Amino acid sequence: MNHNLHALFESRFPLDRDTVFLETDHGVAVTFRELDQATARFASYLTGLGLKPGDRVAAQVEKSPQALFLYLGCLRAGLVWLPLNTAYQSAEVEYFLGNAEPRAVITQPKSLAWTDEICTRLVIPHLLTLDEHGQGTLMERSAAATATFDTAMRAADDLAAILYTSGTTGRSKGAMITHRNLASNALALHKTWGFRPGDVLLHTLPLFHVHGLFVACHCALLNGGRMIFHSRFEAAAVMRALPRATVFMGVPTYYVRLLADEKFDRAHVANIRLFISGSAPLLTETFEAFRERTGKVILERYGMTETGMITSNPLEGERKGGTVGPPLPGVSVLVEGADGAPVKSGEIGDILVKGDNVLPGYWRMPEKNAEEFTADGYFKTGDVGRFDEDGYLSIVGRSKDLVITGGYNVYPKEIELLLDEMPGVAESAVIGVPHPDFGEAVTAVVVQKAGATPVVESEVIAMLKSKLANFKVPKRVHVVTDLPRNAMGKVQKNVLRQQYGKA
Repeated sequence: MNHNLHALFESRFPLDRDTVFLETDHGVAVTFRELDQATARFASYLTGLGLKPGDRVAAQVEKSPQALFLYLGCLRAGLVWLPLNTAYQSAEVEYFLGNAEPRAVITQPKSLAWTDEICTRLVIPHLLTLDEHGQGTLMERSAAATATFDTAMRAADDLAAILYTSGTTGRSKGAMITHRNLASNALALHKTWGFRPGDVLLHTLPLFHVHGLFVACHCALLNGGRMIFHSRFEAAAVMRALPRATVFMGVPTYYVRLLADEKFDRAHVANIRLFISGSAPLLTETFEAFRERTGKVILERYGMTETGMITSNPLEGERKGGTVGPPLPGVSVLVEGADGAPVKSGEIGDILVKGDNVLPGYWRMPEKNAEEFTADGYFKTGDVGRFDEDGYLSIVGRSKDLVITGGYNVYPKEIELLLDEMPGVAESAVIGVPHPDFGEAVTAVVVQKAGATPVVESEVIAMLKSKLANFKVPKRVHVVTDLPRNAMGKVQKNVLRQQYGKA
């Protein structure tokens, strides 16, 4: 049996290959027949360059249909896909390419000069370009390649992709993702979220990340259905497209931006059966505001680069704001205390996960693999959370974000929830900064809500003192206009620690 993920997708394609697979925001339609031919050309061209199954192909390109087809063509040829965030600069890219040793690199034309220098230094034989319009030397040189290709045989545990983690606590790690990892997670999500004939996914996410590339695209491909494919999120364009879609996946920021438009109402979402949120925590305030405005309840789920999706609020049944739901089928999740024993429901502990969705390890980091897995095969997520009495998981934060002040553990989420409820506070982030007496001092950074009464530090501290043990109360409260975020909307607490640790 061929365990190549692409073979699984092919088995789900509609019999009528002239069915539309993808429609761009410029009105260009691509059929499944054209999809098949495009991926075959890329697979044929790359293997014609001498690339063999297991070789890496790195791509730092803007979102386009051709970028998606290139990924699928690499899968088809048995190559290992290495997507890179388009915001990465030359030093970062040189590290990734030096570590992964790809045999081909596809870059944006505007980055060609410095990427060429890197490829020359690292002796990478093939460098091609692809721009946001789907044009470049890759398209020119692959145009004459054959439009048929027999999908390469792959074992379930062969690598399909390497994705580098954000590297907020040191050098980025290359998460090795297998065909088994991707297939098991895609099948679980397709079933859990009730994908059905006729579903249309509105896709506005980036393609260099698990959410946009694996979660969204894989569900659509398994469904043999259609995607409305936007190059980026723009609230006005999304509002125009929603009536033609049935499923929408976004990061919390997308939902905040939709709600910020007074014209956004129930008429826009009447045809949507499922709104999904992930990649960063969804504020309960946003969850409730969206339900009130639209009558739709956002489904929040939880995952990470190394594991794909881990848990999900249910399709049928209660979706609880502030939780990420129970574990997905086939996924085992434990919440453990410092002694390694499972904690009781309601108690906070470290989150561990095991299943076919979990990576086998990090690229060329055997010492890190030994640290990150337990003896019985559970992966240490680095997240801290708790199960409620119904088995719904809530994420309290990252273990590295834990603040230890005067010997006491402080979980930032507990304080952030109280801050976010305050009039005038749009959102917050709680961090620990170095302190000569306490080791770390609890510090809050709050975003002033537009048009609201100004937030006053002394008033915030007084309110928290009435609700929290004194050791949890921030020593300082900084008021800002926004919080630093990465490309997927996650607050970069490492940046805040650097900024306010010197204050």
